[in-house]
Amino acid sequence: MSVHLLLSAGRGPQECAWALSRLLRRLEADATRHRLTTNRVETMPGERPGTYRSALIRIAGAGAGSSAGVEEFAAAWTGTLCWQAPSPYRTGVGRKNWYVTARPCPVDTPVTTFTEAQVEIVGCRTGGPGGQHRNKASTAVRATHRPSGIVVVVDTERQFSQNRRLALELIRQRLDEGDRATALAARTDRWQIHDDLVRGNPTRIERP
Repeated sequence: MSVHLLLSAGRGPQECAWALSRLLRRLEADATRHRLTTNRVETMPGERPGTYRSALIRIAGAGAGSSAGVEEFAAAWTGTLCWQAPSPYRTGVGRKNWYVTARPCPVDTPVTTFTEAQVEIVGCRTGGPGGQHRNKASTAVRATHRPSGIVVVVDTERQFSQNRRLALELIRQRLDEGDRATALAARTDRWQIHDDLVRGNPTRIERP
C-alpha cells in the first residue's frame, strides 16, 4: 500500500520554497518514526540551493495491514502546512508563517486491457460506393468493445476478414487515445494543485 503526496509552494515567495524543504525533511523523519518508507519521486528546485517549489513523495508501508497506517499518516500531512520561522533571506521581515500545500496525488493512471474476446463482431451490409457485390456479401463489420462501449463500423475492404482486422485495430487506437487523454488530465490536475494554495488556517504547524 502506498500514497503519493504532492507538496507545493504555489506562487509564494522564495521563503515558501525554503519552508517546503524543511517540511519535507520533517515529514520524512515522521514517517520513519511510524515505520513507513518515503521516496522522493519528483522534485522541482527553488531559486535558492536546497529549496523546492514542489515535491512528489511516495509514502509506503511494509506488510499486510499497513494500508490503514499509510492513509492515516498521509491524512495527517494533508492540507495547508505552515513552517513557522523568521525569513532566512530577508532581515526586518515581520512575517514568520510560510505556507505549503500538500495533497494526495494519483500518479499511476490505469491502462485499458484489450483482448479480441472482448469484442463482438457482426457482419452487416452498408450502402454507398462499392457495388452490388459488397452489399449482397455483407462484408462490412460492426465491432463492439463491450467493456468500453466503443462501436466501429468498417466497410472499406471487400473481404470480411480484412474489415474485421481493421475494426480491431481501430478499437485499439481509440482505447489508446482514451488512456492518453486520461493521463493528460491527471497531469493537468496535478499542476492545478500549484495554484490552489490556501494561506491561513493551516492544518499543521511545524517549527525548527
